[in-house]
Amino acid sequence: MNYDNVNPDAMNTHHPHFSLHDVVGCMSDYDPHALPVEQAQQIIQQFISPIHAIEKLALRQALGRVLASDIISGINVPAHDNSAMDGYALRGSDLPANGDLVLKIIGSAYAGRAFAGAVQARECVRIMTGAVMPAHCDTVIPQEFTQNASEECVTIPFGKVKMGDNRRFKGEDLACGKKALAKGKLLRPADLGLLASLGVAEVPVQRRLRVAFFSTGDELRSLGETLDEGCVYDSNRYTLYGMLQRLGCEIIDMGVIKDDPVSLKAAFRTACENADAVITSGGVSVGAADYTKQIMAELGDVAFWTIGMRPGRPMAFGKIHSHGKSAYLFGLPGNPVAVMVTFYFLARNALLHMMGATNSPLPLVPARSQAAIRKRPGRTEYQRGILSIADDGQLQVAITGAQGSGILRSMSEANCMVVLHHHQGNVAAGDLVDLHLFEGLV
Repeated sequence: MNYDNVNPDAMNTHHPHFSLHDVVGCMSDYDPHALPVEQAQQIIQQFISPIHAIEKLALRQALGRVLASDIISGINVPAHDNSAMDGYALRGSDLPANGDLVLKIIGSAYAGRAFAGAVQARECVRIMTGAVMPAHCDTVIPQEFTQNASEECVTIPFGKVKMGDNRRFKGEDLACGKKALAKGKLLRPADLGLLASLGVAEVPVQRRLRVAFFSTGDELRSLGETLDEGCVYDSNRYTLYGMLQRLGCEIIDMGVIKDDPVSLKAAFRTACENADAVITSGGVSVGAADYTKQIMAELGDVAFWTIGMRPGRPMAFGKIHSHGKSAYLFGLPGNPVAVMVTFYFLARNALLHMMGATNSPLPLVPARSQAAIRKRPGRTEYQRGILSIADDGQLQVAITGAQGSGILRSMSEANCMVVLHHHQGNVAAGDLVDLHLFEGLV
């Protein structure tokens, strides 16, 4: 196997030599108080850079990890021409222009036990799926298409097979010296099987991305604590935990941090010194007790945005520093649905980029809206939807109900996100709308 450029680095070695101000300075229409979603995504993607630390893992441990270098096949897969069916291997040149063909059976070939001889004219070999094609044979007729089979001979009915049918070629799956998997591939079950078929026992992968997260707010209580009047249980750390777990991150849950400057600054410093990325929920909107924005600004290069999206308007993004270490910062809103939406559509791609993953845009699936949806142009809306198949076989979607940013039930009931684009207006019943399916996203 060929592992290109395996070069482990230490953590916290991001390489941008430009500031967030440099990135946004190239945009003539940049307005942090009215930032379209696509522009926010563009800024984040340009500012983020991948980590550069590599480890080798046993194949079974590599599931869900990002491949750190190209894998080049050292063998042909399959190693020989072989049969795709159970049947009889024959010479295609024996097939007549018309009429049936009777062939003499001279032996058998099994997967792992080849037929040793050579097949002459009007002869054939009984063959099993995966068995090496006998010498001079180039065609296999499936057993069920034959007639009058005995120990000595078999009849090939006219028109049931053509020359070359049911033959798999040497190297058809992967040829020796060809790229099997590319650097940046997020390894899935099929990839593990592919690597095993090449005899690969261990693979180089990017180390796990370390992400620290915490919630802010005096009103928040952790599970098991008494719920005082005016207080709520913190759900955001659990949705963040699940979303980060799905991405394969190494997770540092720092709990709930109270709204006081000393505690907040200590939390940010600890997170920064131990993680590649820091995610907070709450404290980025306009509020008398929101010290979070002030401390973020003190610790690094951070922008505060009002994004043209619903839910999830307020967000902080940038890079913070502490005692020689640095981490990218994603300051998300406090409302539960807004946290999930901003994570999926603003933070998720950035984290995948940091992981070194080759990241393709999530596909948009069109479906017919079952009811009218109110929408004003000038912002992107993410409505929670339930996708189903109508009686006519077409995809249809219904909104889950109330779409408030605090109604987490809407995310739990939904199986897709209805994306109403920035310039889009009201939707009439029967209109097509774009969807992001939750399967593959969450």
